[in-house]
Amino acid sequence: MARKPTPHTDPRATLRAGLPDRYLTPDDIAEIFDVPKQTVYQWRKKRTGPPGFRVGKHIRYDPEAVHAWANDRMAADAA
Repeated sequence: MARKPTPHTDPRATLRAGLPDRYLTPDDIAEIFDVPKQTVYQWRKKRTGPPGFRVGKHIRYDPEAVHAWANDRMAADAA
């Protein structure tokens, strides 16, 4: 008889731990910062915007990384 995995031994639970409920899209970033989506793509090309990563052909952003980037920008602007 096969045992049903418990939340402590289920590999999906381990993978899911610490991950956001949803990664952000370039549209989300454009809306959050009230900029055109093309600006988001330029930030990525110039490596000046929040760090993103590819999932297949799609770009996604970790909300924590975006928050850290925004805090860094605010601190740099205040200095």
